[in-house]
Amino acid sequence: MEINRRCLPENYTSSFFLDLYNSYPETFLVAEYDGDVVGYVMCRLESGFSEFGRFKFVKKGHLVSLAVMHEHRDKGVGSRLLAAVMREMAKCGCRESFLEVRKSNSMAIALYRKLGYEIARCVKGYYLDGEAACLMCTKLPLIGSNKPGEN
Repeated sequence: MEINRRCLPENYTSSFFLDLYNSYPETFLVAEYDGDVVGYVMCRLESGFSEFGRFKFVKKGHLVSLAVMHEHRDKGVGSRLLAAVMREMAKCGCRESFLEVRKSNSMAIALYRKLGYEIARCVKGYYLDGEAACLMCTKLPLIGSNKPGEN
């Protein structure tokens, strides 16, 4: 929670963190350095219409929040957290992942693009201060499927 308070303009309550951790522990990951937590990512698993196919209903991973302490940025921590949580979402059966990011947050958008996310659309006034959000999404690989040719 301290990382969230220090690094992001949107802050969540302790009950919100605990609810996500208790509901989706496999997609609530932390990065540590010398025994200290220096970054985290938390997601929710949902079902909904695909961003990639008309009227196709899929299981999706919603990346709710990702943050890395300022002094640990540009060291690959965010990329490793994102790659790890994408694998976990896929293991849970998610076919896609999506997130919202401030339109002005070019560093985060570049990170997400590096790992395959694309901007699907912008949502005006998404944040409390009125800033727009970019909705970004990506397809996830099938992991653990027993069907031939799907892994």
